[in-house]
Amino acid sequence: MSSTSLPLNRRHLLGLAGGLIAAPSILRAQGTFPSKPITLVVPYPAAGPTDVIARIVGQAIEEPLKQRVIIENKPGASGSIGTRAVAMAEPDGHTIIFGNNQTHGNNMFLLKAPGYDAVRDFAPLAGVGAFPHALVVKNGLPVKSLPELIALAKSQPGKLNYGSTGIGSGSHLSMELLMKRTGIEMVHIPYKGAAPLVQDIIGGAIDVSLSTLPSVLAQITGGQMRGLGIASAARAPQVKDVPTFREQGISNADAESWAAFFAPVKTPTAIVERISNEIVTALRSPAVAERITGFGFALTVRQPADFGAYLKQEIDTWAEIIKAAGITAE
Repeated sequence: MSSTSLPLNRRHLLGLAGGLIAAPSILRAQGTFPSKPITLVVPYPAAGPTDVIARIVGQAIEEPLKQRVIIENKPGASGSIGTRAVAMAEPDGHTIIFGNNQTHGNNMFLLKAPGYDAVRDFAPLAGVGAFPHALVVKNGLPVKSLPELIALAKSQPGKLNYGSTGIGSGSHLSMELLMKRTGIEMVHIPYKGAAPLVQDIIGGAIDVSLSTLPSVLAQITGGQMRGLGIASAARAPQVKDVPTFREQGISNADAESWAAFFAPVKTPTAIVERISNEIVTALRSPAVAERITGFGFALTVRQPADFGAYLKQEIDTWAEIIKAAGITAE
């Protein structure tokens, strides 16, 4: 007897059974998630601000998910190595990434072959907020304000250097924007992450950096480097004595670097929602929020849909900054 001659209810059952056989991996992923430890990729070295936040959130979601969250640092190539690895990972929710405006924005314009598309290849899990940028100088540099730094740089163009956390990073582009707005020139020294950059500012090898506040907060308050300005509309509460750029006469060079969690784009919707809910819940808990904001991060929690719209807007904004700074893809 052919299947077409079977009664409707039996044909329906056979079709359903065929579907179950054809998609066992999808059923396992949705029915038993998480079935093993979750790998949270940080595309930067350990000990930097991105790594610290990832570890705080990873620890917070272990209990509700009933699985370990393993932090895997995959630095290199402006964060594209780790990001590409997650884009190509099994989309079952067991591999996610903590990215930012470099990995999921600027790399699209600054790398000729990043190996992934920031929008097409990822599903947003949660927007976390932004890193305010702080302009810092080594203690041996004879300047105590942004106008004094500008004057010094103009008196010896190209002799001062500035460090960033990599080509296309927020610290790179924000400094390019500041130099364009003020007409100064400094030599760019890119690093693979915040930790080695900070050590070289302390050691005197780097003159200047417009770094994310969390990466230099302890060193500013500890007197290991000097904070000259905050590239935001308002002062940072963690360093209230450091004035904004606007207060020092530079009103068009504000810049912040956002951060967010992502999963591979084909991750089942139910799993995306599960992970997203746990991350958002953790970020909104007072204990986690206090730890994250305590070292200089500005927390702004966004659900996936809201962050998706924000992401597209940010990509357009930073594309304009890259074009204005004359930075070309490498």
